[in-house]
Amino acid sequence: MITPADLARMLAHAAGDHTQNPLEPDTLLYTSEAPRTPKTVVRPPEPRFPTPAMMPQRRAGDGPTTFASLDAQELPVVREYSAGGLVFDERGRVAIIARHSRNGHLEWCLPKGHIEKGETPQQTAVREVHEETGILGEVIESIATIDYWFTGTSQRVHKLVHHFALRQIGGDLTVEGDPDHEAEDAIWVDFDDLDDVLSYPNERKIAWLYARKMKQG
Repeated sequence: MITPADLARMLAHAAGDHTQNPLEPDTLLYTSEAPRTPKTVVRPPEPRFPTPAMMPQRRAGDGPTTFASLDAQELPVVREYSAGGLVFDERGRVAIIARHSRNGHLEWCLPKGHIEKGETPQQTAVREVHEETGILGEVIESIATIDYWFTGTSQRVHKLVHHFALRQIGGDLTVEGDPDHEAEDAIWVDFDDLDDVLSYPNERKIAWLYARKMKQG
C-alpha cells in the first residue's frame, strides 16, 4: 500500500529526473521563439562575375548600344533562286567568267543567274551559261545546291543556287551575248586548276564535289 509520504517521494524524484521522454523528438528543427543566443552570420560567397552594382557607370557621351545580328533580323527577308554550273568543253576545260561582286571587286566565278518565271533550274543553267559565256551546253547531271544568307542595306537575302555539270554542244567563248553586261570576260580553265582560280569558297566546293563524284564513278 502506497502511503501519502511514499507518493510525495515519488513525485519529488520524478521532478528531479532530466531523462528525455522517448516520445519527444531528439532535435528541435525550428522554433517560432526568438533565439536566446546570437546566431553565426554566414556571408554569401563573393560573386565570380560582375554584377550590375560592380559595373562601371555609363558615361553621358556614350551612344546607344546596337547589335548587328539583332538589327539584321528586323530587315525584310527576300528569297532568290539561281542556277548555273560547270560547262565542259571536249578537252575537259571549264568556262568561267569575271564579274564585279556586290562590293565592286572583280572576281572569277561560275556562270549562273536568276531563275525566271516558268523555268526549271536546268533550263536556267543552260540559258545563263549561254548568255554569259557564249557556250551552248547540255545538262549532264546535278552537282549540288548552295544555300546561304547575306544582308544588304535594306533586306536580308536567302539564296539558293542550283549547280549542274554541262557538256558543250555548240557556241564560242564570248561575253558579248550577256544581256545584263555583268560578265567582264570569259576564259577556259583546266578543271584541276579551278581551286586556284575561283574566287568564292562555295564554288570551289562545287568543283571539289564534282571531282569526288567522278572518282566514285
